[in-house]
Amino acid sequence: MTAPFDLNGYVAERTRLVNDALDRLTPPASTPPPRLHEAMRYSLFLPGKRIRPLLCLAASEAVGGTAAHVLPTACALEMIHSFSLIHDDLPAIDDDDVRRGAPTAHKKFGEALAILAGDALHTLAFATLLRHQTASSSDIIVRVAGLIADASGTLGMVGGQVDDIAAEGRDDVDAATLRGIHARKTGALLLASILSGAYLAGATPDEERTLTGYGGQVGLAFQIVDDILDVTGDAATLGKPTGSDSKHDKATYPKVFGLDASRRLAHDAADGALAALTPLGPPAEPLRAFARFIVERNT
Repeated sequence: MTAPFDLNGYVAERTRLVNDALDRLTPPASTPPPRLHEAMRYSLFLPGKRIRPLLCLAASEAVGGTAAHVLPTACALEMIHSFSLIHDDLPAIDDDDVRRGAPTAHKKFGEALAILAGDALHTLAFATLLRHQTASSSDIIVRVAGLIADASGTLGMVGGQVDDIAAEGRDDVDAATLRGIHARKTGALLLASILSGAYLAGATPDEERTLTGYGGQVGLAFQIVDDILDVTGDAATLGKPTGSDSKHDKATYPKVFGLDASRRLAHDAADGALAALTPLGPPAEPLRAFARFIVERNT
């Protein structure tokens, strides 16, 4: 009998690879201007799940690539995610004081430097991708850069965040609108993480379609569970305050569907993600484990 896949061991090893690479690719705190680089590294190295870079590595491996090959792109994805968290936490947006169990960047460094640290991480992400991603053709690297730019910009994360803010306090947000907001705000960068790993590993068109189906369902499950945890989670475990969505009267799955229906939707999305991976066979086992983890997590 085949032993169960060891997700914890996989995550520990791949997270070490990502963190070591992030350390190499991010300027030391001593590099002028030192306070800016200190703020960038502070947010980047707060304890986090590294979901986006890990999905990038796992997608590469699922289609015959290696983790080492896509590390620069995986790091770029985490830099973009960290930049988005810095800006989301600002008083002008979510006004949160704690992130990953520590003071948010603007509480530790002030608002101005936090904004600039986020800006710098965003630009460093693309510099990292374009300068350090090797062993792929320049056409593929440009394709990946465009994919990530779209996923993190007006067509993706930033655009979704704008519509998320616009939906605050509204009682007329329907299921289609809610899903569209979250597909861009959260799902787009998760999907880009998966597809970038696949592109760099030379995925076939059929493999790209398979992973696109998986990524859409995983992104949906991830956001639904995030919404649920903001209602039911423990602040100490989450590393951030709960109830933020309610405080801002955000459009969330529990608000629109209720908690029980939201849990069912999350599990349905995870099941859809697992079904999508069938053509990839055993090499996609890490991706399957991530889909299960996403709906079972408490952080």
